[in-house]
Amino acid sequence: MNLASIPWGSMIRGILGLVLLWQATQLLHWLWWRPRRLGRALHAQGLRGTPYRFLTGDIIKAGQRNRAWSKPMLLGCHDISPHVAPFLHDVLRKHGKTCVSWLGPTPKVTIVDPSLAKEVMSNKFGHFEKLRFPALSMLLAKGVADYAGQKWAKHRRILNPAFHLEKLKLMLPAFSACCEELVGKWMRSLDPNNSCELDVYPELQSLTGDVISRIAFGSSYLDGREIFQLQSEQAERLLTNLKKIIIPGYTFLPTRNNRRMHQINRKIESILRTLTEKRMKAMQEGESTKDDLLGLMLHSSMTATNENSQSIPGMTIEEVIQECKLFYFAESETTSVLLTWTMIVLSMHPEWQYRARNEILGIFGKNKPEYEGFGRLKTVTMILYEVLRLYPPAITFIRKTCKDMKIGGIAYPAGILIELPVLFIHHDLEIWGNDALEFNPERFVEGISKASKDAGAFLPFGWGPRVCIGQQFALLEAKMAMCMSLQHFEFSLAQAYTHAPHNVTFLRPMHGAQIKLCAI
Repeated sequence: MNLASIPWGSMIRGILGLVLLWQATQLLHWLWWRPRRLGRALHAQGLRGTPYRFLTGDIIKAGQRNRAWSKPMLLGCHDISPHVAPFLHDVLRKHGKTCVSWLGPTPKVTIVDPSLAKEVMSNKFGHFEKLRFPALSMLLAKGVADYAGQKWAKHRRILNPAFHLEKLKLMLPAFSACCEELVGKWMRSLDPNNSCELDVYPELQSLTGDVISRIAFGSSYLDGREIFQLQSEQAERLLTNLKKIIIPGYTFLPTRNNRRMHQINRKIESILRTLTEKRMKAMQEGESTKDDLLGLMLHSSMTATNENSQSIPGMTIEEVIQECKLFYFAESETTSVLLTWTMIVLSMHPEWQYRARNEILGIFGKNKPEYEGFGRLKTVTMILYEVLRLYPPAITFIRKTCKDMKIGGIAYPAGILIELPVLFIHHDLEIWGNDALEFNPERFVEGISKASKDAGAFLPFGWGPRVCIGQQFALLEAKMAMCMSLQHFEFSLAQAYTHAPHNVTFLRPMHGAQIKLCAI
């Protein structure tokens, strides 16, 4: 056959046409046929919800409802779910406590039942995986919270020793020193009437950043402080850009904001790499293990074993860097929002502030709090639990089914999103009683398990094997900060305060937390 006689141009055009047709078919399957099939499978089992809208699902409608964020709430009102998540509130009200909505072309089933939520979060057979946002992981933090399977199990086993109670006790002096500095700063801000007004949210963010810098890097505290400042800037840039980040490839476009975010990420990782390599070299040369988190993490990584006590390779330097970034972001934000809402709520309920202060002064007087006394802080503990119930840092957890399975008698195909709305579970009157929307720490007088009709209904730190590894760290830090604040100040809401909780990654006060402090 004469090759010159073959119509190569027509063949190439035909092949390209077939490729484009195949891609168009795949796209149509993802955007139309698959959503319709999954939606029918769920509706056939009695689940109700919103209809699928091509391409966008409920994203546009949810964004319109979230305009409610800009409207302030009444002071003292803790019924925040219609304000914080108005779209989800409406869907649950119209379609029931297990209902369907759409995240783009993917169906999302919201489950309010705590027993079913625990079943999902226990993930005994590896049927669920976390919903991942690669841009957030790449530019902010990717660590144990982002992993699955054997990699997650390995990292969790390596990190666990750093958060054992005996190790946390060693961190209390750092907690105390940072809180003492904050109290001193507030004292210096007092006017001649021994009072001052300030936005405590950024103040408490700085406090938690200082704590993490000290306990994570010890003598390298200043490097840690720089990391915290860079992470804070990175988080704010990501949050302002959040809607655009979901566009595939957007973070790689050379916009001014994207260039700055990549620059920040390189700087953070450079500092962490230098600290980690320096510490590893010192430890290999026989230097004793540091008692800060980096030292504990590296020691645990170097001596890592599997479930059969056999030695295994530890984390790489890159993996250590990612774990440090995750800890900085997650722990500082979780604790700072807990402390912020606690000060706001105690300003709204001065009778509980009075009870907490009396308990603290009865145990510690004006002395620095000691660990032995924390176990006797019944009222303070009840208050922190109730604040976590009413204002959980993360208002929802989302998992994705990676296999066909059943939950509560409903068969879920692979690829379905399962949403566990922590805020709505925490505010459910059927679970917590008729006063579920009121601030009543007394409900925790006999502990978490007896505070509601379902022992698994309290989920501020998650549940099951993936429960937040730093929850005890956060609670100890919060107790120290509240003790030292209440020892020295009475606080009330300033006139400038606007009650407008909103959710962007964590549940924050939208317009700040303006508090009036009065020295006592």
